[in-house]
Amino acid sequence: MKGFKEFFNKINTMTPSSLIQGGFILFSTVILLTVGFLAFFKPEANIDNLKDQLERSTEIYDENGELASKITANKTEGISIEEIPDHVKNAVVSIEDHRFYGHNGIDYKGIFRAFYTNLKAGEVKEGGSTITQQLTKTALLESDRTYKRKLEEFFLAREVEKEYSKDEILEMYLNQIYFGHGAWGINKAAQVYFGKEVKDITVAEGAMLAGIINVPSALDPYKHLDKSKNRRDLVLSRMKEHGFIKKDEYRSAVEEKVALYGKQQSDPLKGKYPYFVDHVLSEASKRYHIEMDELLTGGYKIHTTLDQNMQKVAEEVYQDDSIFPKGTSDKMVQSGAVLLDPKTGGIRALIGGRGEHQFLGFNRATQLKRSPGSTMKPLAVYTPALEEGYEISDELKDEKMAFGTYEPSNLGGEYKGEVPMYEAVMKSLNVPTVWLLNEIGVEKGMESLKRFGISLEKEDRNLSIALGGMKYGVSPLDIAGAFSTFTNDGERMQSHAIVKIEDAQGKVVAKWKKEKTRVTTKGVADKMTSMLLGVVEYGTGKNAAVHEWEIAGKTGSTQLPIEGAENGVKDQWFVGFTPTLVGSVWTGYDKTDAKNHLTTHSSEGAAIVFQRLMAEALKSQKPKSFNVEDIGPLIEEHKEELKREERRKYWEDKKDDLKNGLKKWQDKIFNGNDKEEKQKDEDKNHGNGEEDKPSGNDPAINNEDYSNQ
Repeated sequence: MKGFKEFFNKINTMTPSSLIQGGFILFSTVILLTVGFLAFFKPEANIDNLKDQLERSTEIYDENGELASKITANKTEGISIEEIPDHVKNAVVSIEDHRFYGHNGIDYKGIFRAFYTNLKAGEVKEGGSTITQQLTKTALLESDRTYKRKLEEFFLAREVEKEYSKDEILEMYLNQIYFGHGAWGINKAAQVYFGKEVKDITVAEGAMLAGIINVPSALDPYKHLDKSKNRRDLVLSRMKEHGFIKKDEYRSAVEEKVALYGKQQSDPLKGKYPYFVDHVLSEASKRYHIEMDELLTGGYKIHTTLDQNMQKVAEEVYQDDSIFPKGTSDKMVQSGAVLLDPKTGGIRALIGGRGEHQFLGFNRATQLKRSPGSTMKPLAVYTPALEEGYEISDELKDEKMAFGTYEPSNLGGEYKGEVPMYEAVMKSLNVPTVWLLNEIGVEKGMESLKRFGISLEKEDRNLSIALGGMKYGVSPLDIAGAFSTFTNDGERMQSHAIVKIEDAQGKVVAKWKKEKTRVTTKGVADKMTSMLLGVVEYGTGKNAAVHEWEIAGKTGSTQLPIEGAENGVKDQWFVGFTPTLVGSVWTGYDKTDAKNHLTTHSSEGAAIVFQRLMAEALKSQKPKSFNVEDIGPLIEEHKEELKREERRKYWEDKKDDLKNGLKKWQDKIFNGNDKEEKQKDEDKNHGNGEEDKPSGNDPAINNEDYSNQ
């Protein structure tokens, strides 16, 4: 450093003419040597992938085309040059490289000017690097200050100018330059310092950002406001000098007060709606074959079926721990839920779990595979039975029975002999369901499930499928898609979250094509809806009812398959729908065992979560009716029929008693049996007769008959 100062002191004693002359000689020598060297020198860096360094965030748009969320795997977040205002671009060019649009990557005039200025000042006051050189240094080269690196910078700058346009170079530069406070790129800097998108910042704010580039730490407006403001004013004066702004614009910008955002802001859209975004990325990768790395860095615009309001309220509901069932351990009971549009198959909202979200982690709304329990009954049994000609009021057998080695039982062990179909659905009775599937044939049930979009294995071909017995199971999304058939006149629309995908240039690279399956007839769908309305209004799903709305749905629980814990519950389900929305909820443990399981059934757990979810999601909609038959009158009619049957049986019994009494009376009068009977009574009262008296250990009444009574 001492030698450097002595060198400049000697230079200061030289006359201006000799100084300039010496400078020209030195500069010319450097240029000749550089040009000669570049003729033989080729750096190792490859500029072909320079633009790949500009990794942009992927943007997620909702059903109305509004930006809802962003995701990226890179520290920088690129935006196109068209999104950056002219006054911001001009501010950067004015202070960093005002001949940017005139040179070919190397500004020889600038180099000489910087050399002369530094020489005259006796210290380094200016740099001669162009924006193109700074870009190559930032994106392609190591940060070491060696002559080799400087020569590589010269060479690559010229190659970059041959390969890319000025706008492309400026775009890459503005998106990759560092502005301090973790802000890589001009848009992030605008958010950090002013709480705005770059398209919204003023001329003065743009000038301040341009000034920070020189030395971000020393010109940080949060720490060194006066220095940063002075630098801003310098940028503004350069903009005026080079004709980018007029005098009145300059005066106005200089007088503008600095209004810093005051927070170390991150993009509010980044990471928003995490579980929905996870599924969108997964769907884009699997259905449209776009690599995940490319999705995270390629600047895609993905238009989805998301309803932001429904997603927000779903996330709020899942923050309320009080509505979720309690388990047998301190571990959090998990859950997944889906809200689906039955008319389009579009996913409106989904929640993949409770607690802390892990990026692209396990999504219980879409990736879970669990036995669906009794929610399978309408799909595997009752729909195909109605298709075979059964009616919802037909009587089904309800008695203890075995089907080979398979012996299902009703919850609580109660049997009525016969029940109408709607009651079997309403009360979720197991034996009548299995009996009915046995009557129509397992194959009919399997074919029905395939139409409903339920994936099956060869091991699933047995009567236990009636109660949800499966090798793998289903997800909340699977079961929601299946139940959407009932409120969509018997047609099932393929579930999806993506409408279309555009690349960074706006080209549509993927688009949803409507897929629908005719599952059953409208008549059968309406009958099923009637019975499922009964589940919520009169049966096991009462806790799922939403005020003023007609809710049709089905409960489902699975037993813990562990000896000694038979009363434990592994999974709880509730799936239900209105004319406009389908919802499904699963609750349980990720890993269920004797120490970690549920103790209540779905009517006390999943149904309650479903109710809160649907109640909040439907607040902005007016209630609609299914316009299907209400099973209420059928229930009342059946009750009256049972009463009539009881009365008939009562009088039949009385009639028989009367006949027997009359016969005895006739025998006494006309057959002379009165004395004989009288003698028998006397023998009974006055004889030994101990064997006819009950002992102290004998019951006074028949307990079996009493319990039945």
